[in-house]
Amino acid sequence: MLLAPFLHQCQLQPDAPALQEQDRQVSYRQLLQQAQTIAAALQARGVRPGQPVAVHLDRGIDAACALFGVLLAGACYVPLDLKNPAPRLSFIVADARVCAAVGSDSAPDWLDENLWLDIASCNDGVPAPVEIPAEALAAILYTSGSTGQPRGVALSHRAILAFTSWAADLLALTPADRIASSAPFFFDLSTFDLYAVLGCGASLHFIPAGLTMAPARLSAWLSEQAISGWYTVPSLLAFLAYKGNLTQTPLAALRFLIFAGEVFPTPALIDLAASLPQAALYNFFGPTETNVCCYWPVQRERLIADQAIPIGWPAAGCELSLLADTGELLARGPTLASGYWRDGRVQAFLNADGWYATGDRASVEQGEYRFHGRLGRMLKCSGYRVEPAEIEAVVNAIPGIKGCAVIGMDDPTAGQRPALALVLEPELNIAEIRKVLSRQLPAYMQPSRFLVLEELPRLANGKMDYIHLALMLLA
Repeated sequence: MLLAPFLHQCQLQPDAPALQEQDRQVSYRQLLQQAQTIAAALQARGVRPGQPVAVHLDRGIDAACALFGVLLAGACYVPLDLKNPAPRLSFIVADARVCAAVGSDSAPDWLDENLWLDIASCNDGVPAPVEIPAEALAAILYTSGSTGQPRGVALSHRAILAFTSWAADLLALTPADRIASSAPFFFDLSTFDLYAVLGCGASLHFIPAGLTMAPARLSAWLSEQAISGWYTVPSLLAFLAYKGNLTQTPLAALRFLIFAGEVFPTPALIDLAASLPQAALYNFFGPTETNVCCYWPVQRERLIADQAIPIGWPAAGCELSLLADTGELLARGPTLASGYWRDGRVQAFLNADGWYATGDRASVEQGEYRFHGRLGRMLKCSGYRVEPAEIEAVVNAIPGIKGCAVIGMDDPTAGQRPALALVLEPELNIAEIRKVLSRQLPAYMQPSRFLVLEELPRLANGKMDYIHLALMLLA
């Protein structure tokens, strides 16, 4: 179901460019053929509709072919972050209960090689047609979990299609569009790139990985590729506005930019808006569980440096509500995930009235929703969701650790960074702890600051005093 718009484009314009990765380009016809080959190979291995299949490939053409192949086989994909340490990837594969893992070359050491399917070994073939219900799962995206371990968010065909169809209409995507892609496929921003863009016959252009750290070269690439749109995180756009030489780089083709995943500092947004006067700017808002439930088309005349921008109005057919006592934002509607994937099945997370409690505090002012931070401890680091409890669980498992606590520190380039306070035995040092964390946690979850204490600050009731702890870490 999710691939229906893409399959329609394959009939309308089979030879039109679909994906470009540096010097490599594939048409809609070629993308479909490669996806069908992978789907047929999965079916030959006994993969059944609805079963999870891991995809162990970096963002790019091969990974997109693999994801589409999983969907054509009727299965759901579990995209892996190859930069994650092996223990975390091993946990995700086991927790998802994948029946196969699609990748390139040989299987990684931590994976059961009986699960491995090398895409280069697949013979040309056409999969058996599969009836896919709207509520069937299309993807399981793993995010940082408050339980101390990664947690899978189960997204149905219906939910992803509800968002991508709405977004395609909002942006008026056409086959003439050339859209940049920087979002990893385990990040929910990628659903726009894969299904809104390719569902409208446009072409998707993967930004070379090194360019995200070289803003001047990135803006030159956007100009050379005649990019007309891009959906990314605020920290990258702020970096581009600051160091990208935008005033000297003609981006005549660029007609829109979308940002999501973290708060965009208003001064940086003002600079970006001034540098790109012809581009429409959009603030999309929502946790992975809702994909996007709220949006605000940026109104340049309302940008004031010391005021946060609105998150706007309900998006994609969603309804929003606020809890009277806490101001917590509730969402319900067609884009919501089916629930969390645990023990081989979906566990629903909606209340009796179908609302999802986002954990975000918001208000309504003059008909617009505004975001006021998290009610819980969750952090947003470079667009990634980070639960301090997951970091704390890894730290507490290190022999010699007597206690720890993680808080977020504001970072203009990344939104927030984790900071770690800990009590440890004399024989243990920070270098050893860093070494363990580098093997257990992805880079964006690595603490940026360490503070060794004789004891952690606590309130009179025994709970952690996070306010006092923050003052200590900032001192």
